[in-house]
Amino acid sequence: MRTLLLLAAASLLPTALAARAPEASIATGKVAGTHEGAVDVFRGIPYAAPPVGERRWRSPQPAAPWQGVRNASAFGHDCMQTPFPFDEAPLRTTPAEDCLYLNVWKPASAQKGARLPVLVWIYGGAFITGGTSPAIYDGSAFARAGVVFVSFNYRLGRFGFFSHPALTAEAGKPVGNFAMEDQVAALKWVKANIAAFGGDPAKVTIMGESAGGTAVVNLLTMPSARGLFRGAISMSGGGRSLLPTATMEKGEQVGVDFAARQGVTDRGAAGLAAIRALPAATVQGTNLFADRFANPATYVGGLVAEGSVITAPSDMLMDQGKIAPVPVMIGMTSADGGISFAQDKDALFASFGAQGPALRRAYDPDGAAEFRDLSRRLTGDQYMAEPARFVARHVVGAGKQAFVYRFGYVAQGKRGEWQAGAPHATDIPYFFNTVEARYGAATTDQDRRAAWLAHAYLVNFVRSGNPNGKGLPAWPAYDRKDEALLQHTMDASATASFDPFKNKLDLIEAFANSRP
Repeated sequence: MRTLLLLAAASLLPTALAARAPEASIATGKVAGTHEGAVDVFRGIPYAAPPVGERRWRSPQPAAPWQGVRNASAFGHDCMQTPFPFDEAPLRTTPAEDCLYLNVWKPASAQKGARLPVLVWIYGGAFITGGTSPAIYDGSAFARAGVVFVSFNYRLGRFGFFSHPALTAEAGKPVGNFAMEDQVAALKWVKANIAAFGGDPAKVTIMGESAGGTAVVNLLTMPSARGLFRGAISMSGGGRSLLPTATMEKGEQVGVDFAARQGVTDRGAAGLAAIRALPAATVQGTNLFADRFANPATYVGGLVAEGSVITAPSDMLMDQGKIAPVPVMIGMTSADGGISFAQDKDALFASFGAQGPALRRAYDPDGAAEFRDLSRRLTGDQYMAEPARFVARHVVGAGKQAFVYRFGYVAQGKRGEWQAGAPHATDIPYFFNTVEARYGAATTDQDRRAAWLAHAYLVNFVRSGNPNGKGLPAWPAYDRKDEALLQHTMDASATASFDPFKNKLDLIEAFANSRP
């Protein structure tokens, strides 16, 4: 009988061990995540105190320590927002002002001190939407490839970008870029804590798409971010400040006008207390795009050059040589698009001033182009492709390698709908290798091959600062002589060549350089 009991107990032991949640000890306490196959996942770890009440519109404050083991099995709230309809990355949480949480995916076999490379994801959404909970942002594929993956939330909209004379007085300096301060705080958390998950704080790469890519470009030029990463990846993040970075004077006036709309005209401490007490839904608003372009504007629209966190527009800083000396991978999708208020071809080309006639000859030589497609191609090159080249040139000028891509693969089930090419943000599930989370049962083997290829390049870059590797089409580094561009093609392959779009981008560059 004793033998039988011992055998029964032994048979239960593997089940008990498998059921035990993975734990990690970080600066604020212990966290327990979940086993998901060969991956351990820790969700909803606070990297800063909740930015609510008196902490609204303040720099991120340290998270409070806890006793015992914190349950890290579920995402924390994504940040306050009004989600876009038909979003490529729908949220899986209810947004809230208490949102400064991050998530970690690691190989289940990785122990503390394993010193694995680390990838930190910064989501997009025009700085007004986005979060870490969408299924296509799952970091499991990176962890299975031996990379520790981190994603974090940062404040959005008026919660993330807001200035006011009373805030300046309270802080003793101009403030307004709380979203960017959140990002730096998250990167500092990674530096201090990632070793507990098997990551190497000296091997951190940052990656972002759209507004997240814009954030990456700005982090490259921000003194407060220096030394927090060794490589950067910007997907459809541009690189020129085509939508002007607001001055501090403008930012404060927008804040005053927002307060006045809520009936708060006091510009001192009492007025600040009143707007800090406003319901989160009131601060959020319903249409920040309209608020940005209203007269008077009540949302600043994003980055403010307050002189501390954001000292100047990123392109100006790069022209001054103020860019972090790290390798960069940068690019766009083939049908990315930008912003234009033109209603017809004549107005579109006229918006480019003296370069308009040459651009018409380059983009619409026979006059047969359909306006919507033409506008998307031209503004995509203006907002994404030429600025990516601009950044690549400055990276090379700083003595580091840059790798430029154009992602043109379209899921087979979407080719009837997306005939112009790969739309904005559709490259994300390929680089993440989460295409089935995006396309479900419609995912084909060719879609999976395209994802494997894009993901392999990205993982190699995170490991070494160079995307090339065995079994992959060669991807030459960019230089001014060869102008190398890697194109992800519709057959799920990739081809590198001299940039076939160079002449068009040169015209756009000439226009950009002619602006005051």
